[in-house]
Amino acid sequence: MGKKDGLITKGRYELKFRGVKCLNCGHPLDISDKYCPNCSQANSTKKLTLKDFFDEFFSSLINYDSKLLKTLYALLLRPGRITEDYVNGKRITYTNPFRFLLSLAFLYFLMFTYNNRFSNLDEAAKNFNGTIYNGPISFDLGSGDLEVDSVALEKQSKNAMKKWDSLKKENPDILAGFQKFDSVKNDDSEMSSQLKYLDSLGVLMEGANEKTKQKDSFMNADPVAYYKSIEKESGMGAFSKKAEFFGMYIKKDTLYNFEQAQAKYNIAGTTTNKMAFNFSNSIWKVMSQPGTWLNDTISKLPFVIFFFLPVFTLFISLVYIRNNHTYTDHLIFSFHNQSLLFILLILSLTVDAIFDTSSAGIFLLIFGFYLYKAMRKFYGQGRFKTIVKYIFLNTIFMILAFLTIIVTFTGSVFTY
Repeated sequence: MGKKDGLITKGRYELKFRGVKCLNCGHPLDISDKYCPNCSQANSTKKLTLKDFFDEFFSSLINYDSKLLKTLYALLLRPGRITEDYVNGKRITYTNPFRFLLSLAFLYFLMFTYNNRFSNLDEAAKNFNGTIYNGPISFDLGSGDLEVDSVALEKQSKNAMKKWDSLKKENPDILAGFQKFDSVKNDDSEMSSQLKYLDSLGVLMEGANEKTKQKDSFMNADPVAYYKSIEKESGMGAFSKKAEFFGMYIKKDTLYNFEQAQAKYNIAGTTTNKMAFNFSNSIWKVMSQPGTWLNDTISKLPFVIFFFLPVFTLFISLVYIRNNHTYTDHLIFSFHNQSLLFILLILSLTVDAIFDTSSAGIFLLIFGFYLYKAMRKFYGQGRFKTIVKYIFLNTIFMILAFLTIIVTFTGSVFTY
């Protein structure tokens, strides 16, 4: 068979190395087939040499770079056109929208968390961590106990009453209105009832404080027996007491995992006990290392985006329900626009790092203009309709983004 110039290529792809059956999937091939039409593997029977290996590597790299440059060009300079081309079948020219967005999301959040801009929060937490004291009320961050000093509270109440008596003597005219009110209330009966109430409150607070002290002394004297006593209880109250117990001893005994607590305090390996420990451990980590927690949570946001965008795309489908595009078409449109947002934010981080400035606002304005142009181009509607839908969809986007961030950070607190 004579050689045809259009079929001859160098290396492994010369005609003399062509086979009649794909070595990968066994699909029948013609000698003119450079690639298998079934699985896309190269039609070559030649043994792979080191030169061939590197040639294919750089060839695929250049091919990807070509797709990447075309994708970036279309995203930046042709709003909406890349989605239109991709939906209409011109897909080999551009990179896969899903893979491209995932790569950009990872790159952005990697750059965002690289400088560890929240590290100062960890230092602040070290100084803050401990007991917050404010007058007669104190809150222990380790155990989560709220304690009231009944003696101090009673002292404050007596001081207030002395000031009240002094005020009545020094300003009898000003207090005429109060005296009239007292006469309606059977002279000083109202005041007497208030004093009695304050006295009873002091007794109650003293009793409550005494119970708290007894509970703490019991817990510290015999933690194993104390936990056995609350383990018999059920409901949220029992879970709260277990979490309080773990919160105290995670800090006190430096417990790193549930197995350590289980061995040290002879705790059963039930699901509730594990949940109580993990809850307290997560809260303690967040409080002791808030900066590290923020960086760790932000690094998870790329995964959250791929749950967020499909939900947002439902609203795009509803807004353009009379359009001929499918849900997948709308989703590709969302992927492309979100990819551009990450590109602009990456550029913003780069500019900020070089010039020590804050340029995110400028790049967000650029994205807002681009999004409007992309909607007009891809959906082909007039200015007024596009502006109305633009405002509505951006409002929905902000609401969903806010809720997603709240859920992400809340979940991260309990699972950190």
